[in-house]
Amino acid sequence: MIHFDQEQGIFHLNNNRISYIIGVLTNGHLGHFYFGKKLYGPLKQEMFRTPQNKGLTSNVFDGNPSFSLNNERLEYPIYGTTDFRDPAFDLENAGGSHIYDFKYKLHEIIQGKNKISLPASYADDDEAETLIVYLQDESGLELMLSYTIFTDLDIITRHTLITNEGDESHYIQKLMSASLDLKDSDYQMVQFSGDWIKERHQYTTPLRPGIQSVYSNRGASSSNHHPSLILKRKKTCETKGEAIGMTLMYSGNHLIQCEVDSNNITRIMGGISPHHFKWSLEPKESFQTPEMIMTYTDNGLEYLSHTLHDFVRKHVVAKKWQNVLRPIVLNNWEATYFDFTEEKIVELAREASQLGVEMFVLDDGWFGNRNSDQTGLGDWFVNMEKLPNGIKGLSKRIHDLDMKFGLWIEPEMINKNTKLYDVHPDWLIGDPTRKISHGRNQYVLDFSRKEVIDHIFDQLTKVLDDAHVDYIKWDMNKNITEAYSRGLSKNKQGELFHRYILGVYDLYERLTKRYPNIMIESCASGGGRFDYAMMYYAPQGWTSDNTDGVERLKIQHATSMFFPLVTMASHVSDVPNHQVGRMTSLKMRGDVANFGTFGYELDVTKLNEADKAAIKEQIKTFTSLRDLIHKGDFYRLLSPFDGDGNNTGWQVVSKSGHQSFVTWYQVLSRPNEPVKYFKLRGLDEKSLYRVTGMEEPVSGSLLMHQGIMIEPSFNGVEMKPYALGDFQSRTYFIEKVYD
Repeated sequence: MIHFDQEQGIFHLNNNRISYIIGVLTNGHLGHFYFGKKLYGPLKQEMFRTPQNKGLTSNVFDGNPSFSLNNERLEYPIYGTTDFRDPAFDLENAGGSHIYDFKYKLHEIIQGKNKISLPASYADDDEAETLIVYLQDESGLELMLSYTIFTDLDIITRHTLITNEGDESHYIQKLMSASLDLKDSDYQMVQFSGDWIKERHQYTTPLRPGIQSVYSNRGASSSNHHPSLILKRKKTCETKGEAIGMTLMYSGNHLIQCEVDSNNITRIMGGISPHHFKWSLEPKESFQTPEMIMTYTDNGLEYLSHTLHDFVRKHVVAKKWQNVLRPIVLNNWEATYFDFTEEKIVELAREASQLGVEMFVLDDGWFGNRNSDQTGLGDWFVNMEKLPNGIKGLSKRIHDLDMKFGLWIEPEMINKNTKLYDVHPDWLIGDPTRKISHGRNQYVLDFSRKEVIDHIFDQLTKVLDDAHVDYIKWDMNKNITEAYSRGLSKNKQGELFHRYILGVYDLYERLTKRYPNIMIESCASGGGRFDYAMMYYAPQGWTSDNTDGVERLKIQHATSMFFPLVTMASHVSDVPNHQVGRMTSLKMRGDVANFGTFGYELDVTKLNEADKAAIKEQIKTFTSLRDLIHKGDFYRLLSPFDGDGNNTGWQVVSKSGHQSFVTWYQVLSRPNEPVKYFKLRGLDEKSLYRVTGMEEPVSGSLLMHQGIMIEPSFNGVEMKPYALGDFQSRTYFIEKVYD
């Protein structure tokens, strides 16, 4: 899949559908030539390079006015050498100079994919090929640019490694994982931004001259700007058109930006945010960037998502969890908050077991003196007043109900009113000479320090070794402020943010290695660290603290651009909803939660008999659909971000094409609504299908081109009994009868 034309200096990465082409320029730098639909036949550099016809520019070679990097499309642009656009990396030597000149040295092509020192995708030798290009500067610094192309998926992954083979120290002030220059700027940028309880809302804006970006400087990938974006053509929609998707496999500070220059070239790059970043690279040391995942399609956003979903399921989530059914969960948080006893927990679990729930998760409040959010974090020993038999005894009682048992932790945080703080106030992140800000009455532990991670790990293992725990919900509820470590010297404070996230990965590594049978769900005030790197350790994430059925339509819809449903934890909660106060039907809440891992966040002991019966039926339905939902292809039929957002439509089709599950949602009921036609996708046009509510089988072509008729619930004369008032949903199960 990877070819090198030595005469032309061209590298061509390609599979059956896409091509990625780069080349060695006259001055030894790398040019970016093409990323798109597969190209065939011989290739020459002049087919791709921009003519050097711009006046009043700076030129590389003495006496040669026809070669300026500012007019070239570059693959990994450097600072300060005739290219005035934002560079992919910026270094500083001991003398204060930022001028380097990395030139092509050699390359190698390998089968499969090498493992790196950060969470990254993986592949067997027959699933991918990797190109490694080595660039060298006369200082002794070496850049290793790594490219992997996958056999059956339209994916290119990239990362960068810099090694100091010289005798002097250098400072890294910026080192992107990937950069590429596209030949035009006729794109719209789709980003996924928001805040706590409104994560990953979808925004689309045209590119313009200058820089547009998404970023986080919070110490986490964040709820505010997800580390991903899509560049799409104006007419690209779900089913057709060109698009390029990028997402950074990293959980800390990030930057992904697009720059449009005066030649209408678009430079897109991404990696660790250079904000408050300065890394000392000593002789014989290396620095590894996170992996950037890139995909191209000319078949629309639906195809882009299907590619990324398959990639996550097969090459990001650990093999152990790829085919493990996600259990239906009851979490006690919204049922009890901090106020519970062992008997109350067992009562909740017993009732949940009778409803068909498969796992009980004990949330916040089981440890230390944790009766409010003002104390307890950092003291990871069992509160024996609440749980006199400990986690060991409670987990046994839960398992005796034929349920699995899960436990909530927040290991990166500390409260001041704790035994840990009394002994180690120096373990907080923050400048001791300045005021340190709190959030939710808690502070961030300095995970850049090994002794801190060792202590938390030792505490957690004492609990986990002694009990039968099947599942961990790992939370994180405060971003980093006053970024300062008492464990780092003054010239290494710029390393804190990255060292912190390396510490988080270290604790994940230790726990997953020691407890390979414990499934972890990542959480950060909901979706505040919902990224591919977390999926590497935790096969699912808490999509949002917002469990309102209406709000989840937008959150889950946009999240599905990059994440398969099997990674998205989605629960039914009580009403009035605890985040927005909305009253929605149990049916709609369940129908939204179906498109995820499924579970409950409510006090099941207070349900009336009708609701209990409805929940039993919901669980029975989801159990029958779980394999389809988690392994099938997801289709976004109607978007809550289009028009007035009143209608949303989702569909899953099995890989075999024999089964499909569809749901239509309406937020508000409106007077005298016209009949709507709900068009499906992903079916075989000539095959016949049996559809819920239809007496006779119908063709795939009818379902996709005519659609299912959606009658209004009230037309001024007759009220339909199946959908009353606001917040409606209607579900359809579709099964192929014969071809």
